[in-house]
Amino acid sequence: MSNNRSDKKRHISRRKFINYSSAGIAGVILGPVPELLGAGREKVAPWPADAGDFRFHMIGNAHIDPVWLWPWSEGVAVVHSTFRSALDRMKENPDFCFTASSAQFYEWVAQNDPEMLVEIRKRIDEGRWNIVGGWWIEPDMNIPSGEAMVRQGLYGQKTMEKLTGRKATVAFCPDSFGHASTVPQILKQQGMENYVFMRPGIHEKTIPADLFWWEGADGSKVLTYRIQLSYNDTEPVKGRVQQILSNYHDQPMKSFMAFYGAGDHGGGATKENIKSVEDLKADKKAPAVFFSTTDKYFAEMRSKQNLNLPVVKDDLQHHAVGCYTTDSSIKKGNRHSESALVTAEKITAVGRYAWGAAYPSDQFTNAWKRVLFLQFHDSLAGTSLPEHSEAARNGHGHAIDVASTESMMAVQKLEWQIPSNDPESQYLIVFNPHSWEVNPDIEYDMNDMQGATSLQNGSGVELLHQWNPGSTETSRKRILFNTTVPPLGYTQIKISKGNPLLVKSSLKAENNVIENAYFRIAFSKDGSASVFDKENNHDLLGPKGFRAVVINDPSDTWSHDVKTFADEVGTFSDAVIKITENGPVRTVVRVTTSYGASKLVIDWILSSVTGKIEARVSLDWHEHLRMLKFSFPVNVDSPVATYETPYGHIKRATNGYEDPGQRWIDVTGQKDTKTFGLSVINDAKYGYSVNGSDMRVSVVRSSPFAHHVPKVLDPAVEHIWMDQGIQTFKMILVPHSGELNESLAARTAEELMAPPSVMYQGIHGGSLPVTGSFLSLDSPNVIISSIKLAESNDDLIIRCVETAGKSSPAVVDLKFCGKKWTGELRPFEIKTLRYSQKSGTIKPVTLLED
Repeated sequence: MSNNRSDKKRHISRRKFINYSSAGIAGVILGPVPELLGAGREKVAPWPADAGDFRFHMIGNAHIDPVWLWPWSEGVAVVHSTFRSALDRMKENPDFCFTASSAQFYEWVAQNDPEMLVEIRKRIDEGRWNIVGGWWIEPDMNIPSGEAMVRQGLYGQKTMEKLTGRKATVAFCPDSFGHASTVPQILKQQGMENYVFMRPGIHEKTIPADLFWWEGADGSKVLTYRIQLSYNDTEPVKGRVQQILSNYHDQPMKSFMAFYGAGDHGGGATKENIKSVEDLKADKKAPAVFFSTTDKYFAEMRSKQNLNLPVVKDDLQHHAVGCYTTDSSIKKGNRHSESALVTAEKITAVGRYAWGAAYPSDQFTNAWKRVLFLQFHDSLAGTSLPEHSEAARNGHGHAIDVASTESMMAVQKLEWQIPSNDPESQYLIVFNPHSWEVNPDIEYDMNDMQGATSLQNGSGVELLHQWNPGSTETSRKRILFNTTVPPLGYTQIKISKGNPLLVKSSLKAENNVIENAYFRIAFSKDGSASVFDKENNHDLLGPKGFRAVVINDPSDTWSHDVKTFADEVGTFSDAVIKITENGPVRTVVRVTTSYGASKLVIDWILSSVTGKIEARVSLDWHEHLRMLKFSFPVNVDSPVATYETPYGHIKRATNGYEDPGQRWIDVTGQKDTKTFGLSVINDAKYGYSVNGSDMRVSVVRSSPFAHHVPKVLDPAVEHIWMDQGIQTFKMILVPHSGELNESLAARTAEELMAPPSVMYQGIHGGSLPVTGSFLSLDSPNVIISSIKLAESNDDLIIRCVETAGKSSPAVVDLKFCGKKWTGELRPFEIKTLRYSQKSGTIKPVTLLED
């Protein structure tokens, strides 16, 4: 998005627009950072005496935000004109090289101007047009799921190879707002062993050198370069080279990359840029400078046998921490569309082999590509224009609709093959998309059977159940029951007239207290809640209990230069407490609180059979320049905070800093010589903080769209405020005695995002048993995160991920075909298996399915 968001988006430039490029594109620049670029580039110092010892690879490029302050349709035009300009500059100068990322851009070119693609391929073959960043787009590098990052490279590299004849070897995400520690493994398995980034900048994170080995959580390493100043530069390049040489020469290497060209709104290298490189090449006192590419730079650095580079074993944070939370609808839409597509692929891919279901490859691919495009960093970060937020909702909705339709039709085809013969009964099929047995509470609206009912699962076991009001004002009612469902399989539920199972329930609800065999939760009029762990005789939360805390947040949309959100100005209070369900399966208390013009409704749910607490949240938010955090002050000393990351997790300091995370966060510590902890899992949020043992989930921020410092908001002017109105999400609280069980947290998160499918059955015959399992995995530390058909044929792709950070043996049992794979995964390893029905073999492959 920026000239250098430690550059572009931190200060508005006095000149607002840079020189027009030869393509006629105005490159928007939101200002240089004074402490990085100096007081004036026209006042450059003489070359130092040792300048000739240094080499500068001059990287012509054009940072293109396909969506930011403009709609994505404008981005299509910018890509076309930028690429046209780069090709024209190549005709004028036989040495000029150009670097460009993003498979989406090349697909647009192929669709709209195939002749241009022919030109580009010619320049690629000459080594002058450098394909980098083999992902679909330059995405946010914290918020996409691990599987979405895999798909960025899978579809990106396959498209690059198809259209240009090349795969990228250099991953390229300079403008993203931070980089998860699990990224190196993903990049390396996609054929990219080199990485270029820019944020966090030098003022945001100290690293020992700007060229280093970045080691991921699993031990994978990629050679990584941090751009020192900016990827944009429309001035004569001598100033940029002198700045790098003056400020960053004390490094283990003497070769650097200097990026130049108009960017953000495209543009690329200007004629002035290119002439200034030629002029500098003729300066005998200057370092060696030459037109180059990132590929050539990394090849040179890898050829140096005596280069002693540091190793960084960490994620690369922080920049623009408000972006973990800004624009709740995009965040939730992203997570739900990712999960829906993965779940649909699992069901239809296995279903294709096991019961003849259809696998709609083209529909899935197109839906994935739309989701991946919407993960562009200014899109997923919530820093674009309001019209794009609407486009994102439509895009996510399309992906979810495709996924849910195909899942439903696949399970429907299965349902038709399972007998349901009693016309006096009603039948449901419950399908589990996970590779382990699940034991969920199931809800379904159905016709009222007018009287007492009996409920049995596919094994003939009588099940406890309760009837609740339906979602409509009709005769239909909602049945609620708990049942086990086998791994990646199904069970039939039969509902008949008869005597219900009578079991003494541990559930109680009275006034402001609910409890089951595991917990007692008490709600106060001030809106707080306390949780008592009955099994361990332990108050789970500190004296203040759970609170919905309102924070003063005057920062801009990105929250530039912010580390913590800690200025508390109030809480949601004045609670109205109401028991809405009180049956043998579960009890529910609704707590309604308010703050200012906003209302918060939380349904707190306890089940009769599970040691987890569910909270269903509905927030009607109407505040400005405020932030809402849910506070869980875990009652422990010496707290340790663990955050889920894309296909992994990481421990971070409990210093109150705002941090990115995926679906779960945990705080574990000591109390009275014992170990206790709490995992909080949710289906929509990505921003968190832990101060001491106070674990907080960032729920919502409310800034205007794309407000950027140093602009001061005029209170007399109407602004378009973000995240106003109703939003909903779910949380699962998993208290635990003993250390954090990362595998349990990972599996609970999977089950929250992909609950079992429930399908109504008509009355018919069938040849399949009333319960069955098609695939399973035996290791509790390993999950099967994805099952799909291969990109090249009908082979089955099965992706396994180790979740606990320790070596784990695993057996994948393909019950539908009588085949097994036995192996071991190292800590945090992503292992992809390929099953060929033709040969009957199962073998490990890369993330590109090779």
